[in-house]
Amino acid sequence: MQFWRRRSLWLALSASSLLLTLLGFFPFLRLAVSPRPQPAAPQGWPRWLDTASLRSFSQPEEPPEDVPQPPQAPHGTSCSWGICFDTSRCRGDGLKVFAHAAAQPTSEMHRRILASLEGSRYHTRNLTEACLLFVLSPEDPDGQCGPAPQHWNGGRNHLVIRLHPDPCPQASQLGQAMVAQASPRVDTFRPGFDVALPLLPEAHPFRGGAPGQLQQHSPHPRAALLALAEEGGRWRTAGTYSSTCPWDGHCEQDLGPKQTRPEEKLPNATFCLIPGQRAEASRFLQALQAGCIPVLLSPHWELPFSEVIDWTKAAIVADKRLPLQVLAALQEMAPARVLALRQQTQFLWAAYFSSVEKVIHTTLEIIQDRILGASAHPSLLWNSPPGALLALSTFSRSPQDFPFYHLQQGSRPEGRFSALIWVGTSSQHPLKLIQAVAGSQHCAQILVLWSSEKPLPPKWPETTVPLTVMDGHRKVSDRFFPYSAISTDAILSLDAHSSLSTSEVDFAFVVWQSFPERMVGFLTWNHFWDETRSGWGYTAEMANEFSMVLTAAAFYHRYYHSLFTHSLPKALRTLADEAPACVDVLMNFLVAAATKLPPIKVPFSKQHQGAAPLAPRIPASGSQPQPPHQDCINRMVAEFGHMPLVSSRLRLDPVLFKDPVSVQRKKYRRLEKP
Repeated sequence: MQFWRRRSLWLALSASSLLLTLLGFFPFLRLAVSPRPQPAAPQGWPRWLDTASLRSFSQPEEPPEDVPQPPQAPHGTSCSWGICFDTSRCRGDGLKVFAHAAAQPTSEMHRRILASLEGSRYHTRNLTEACLLFVLSPEDPDGQCGPAPQHWNGGRNHLVIRLHPDPCPQASQLGQAMVAQASPRVDTFRPGFDVALPLLPEAHPFRGGAPGQLQQHSPHPRAALLALAEEGGRWRTAGTYSSTCPWDGHCEQDLGPKQTRPEEKLPNATFCLIPGQRAEASRFLQALQAGCIPVLLSPHWELPFSEVIDWTKAAIVADKRLPLQVLAALQEMAPARVLALRQQTQFLWAAYFSSVEKVIHTTLEIIQDRILGASAHPSLLWNSPPGALLALSTFSRSPQDFPFYHLQQGSRPEGRFSALIWVGTSSQHPLKLIQAVAGSQHCAQILVLWSSEKPLPPKWPETTVPLTVMDGHRKVSDRFFPYSAISTDAILSLDAHSSLSTSEVDFAFVVWQSFPERMVGFLTWNHFWDETRSGWGYTAEMANEFSMVLTAAAFYHRYYHSLFTHSLPKALRTLADEAPACVDVLMNFLVAAATKLPPIKVPFSKQHQGAAPLAPRIPASGSQPQPPHQDCINRMVAEFGHMPLVSSRLRLDPVLFKDPVSVQRKKYRRLEKP
């Protein structure tokens, strides 16, 4: 009898366990949405991913994909990308955007948005060639709307920008228009068609923006663990060892240590608890900038740019009904996972959210990706530095073709380079330089860009590599055009007056292969801040630090030619043509802005110093200010919105460089010759 009772009890327990397994447990901590829903099968946010405990959440593995759920069609429509957008109008150069004139005076934020559009490579002033019509909704926070613009056509191929979360009463009149709205509601957002914007404060900078505030590489023992967004723009913090549940008034535990500092806008904490109401969506950007991991408590609004950004790498979704379990999970999270999440917040802030210009350009880039197809920007390009805005899909759709992703791809650049020799108006014939470069075992081809009015030499030196002469357009910026004749990833940029030995070229190229995202050069300049004039300057004086290498003799990746030509504002390229010395500064600005890294210096002979152009300095106090075309560094800082240059003290030499050993044991023997 006892045997049958024990067997019945065992069967009952087994059946209960199986039933619980089938029903599942309600999770208390979840990951945010995975990126890039396909237009054919759009996915909404949030997409819940079950995690039974913190241990499984904190692992670095990628979360599994959920079965996509069909989105609800708001405003009584069933619009999707394939139905309500006519891609046949996007021909030739792809996306071209025309901005409708505002029907009434716009706000300062509206002016910043329009200026950002006009500064993008997608803008056109010709309505007939545009495939996307840009409309700034003149709505106010109180819900008033303006009339529809001309050429409305039911909203087809229109993008309506809304800066406020609450739609105006005439929202149903949008028809087939896409809506880019700040913090849209999940139940009305159309994934794969609409675009979720961040809720921008009125004082958000137009260009550049403030950098991220993360100073610690790991949680500091005395730093707060939690920061809770409260009314009035304040953050309430709780200590690392607190056992509180600060967002739930029914907690039985003591609230523990807390700080209330109304004057602080950015929280100094590891996790930022943000309530799920759309009114609190403005705190999301504050948390990103501060390097505080956003913990979204049952949110009802769509995360910004959720179509392309993988928020599982930077944010956490938690159930506000289980505060104690969530708190315990956050306290026990592995430091490596915490660091990875915080670092991702800083990247996303700098790449897509720190300025109005980046927000608008990201919006247009998402629409361009839809036109080109899902492979235009793989998820790696959107979610790894430097980001999709600096990884042009017109250059390549493969991450391994860009200089930034060799480490993630486990690849290395090819083992040959192309020498591009620029011959300017006052340059001499580079016959000796061609012979030295052609002697390099890594040289694949030599391209001579002839921008001089002098006649071509009747005879060129015989080389073992192909030699091509191209006709330039008498502009300094021509040397950075993405010529189709360049067949290698690496470019050795040279001026005709440069003087290099074959050993110097070989060693510099080997160094560049280890740092393909950087510039590697021989001659250096350094930037500095002049307190007396409150401006930037740069100098060629020999010092321990440098921040620029001259393109008169430097290695870099050919992708920077595409970035220089298609990404930089036309005003900056014109500035470089007007002041030839500015072209070196501009190229270094571009590379430093993309990589956040300094260039690398390699050794050179003293004979280079006489051929190096001198960098101007900011004039001494009391003297006349520089003309605008000469003060290029400050104009570039204004255009970039910040100073991107990074100083360095690193110079790489061969292992036996200047060691007192036999010359026969040295690989680069000619480097030490005077």
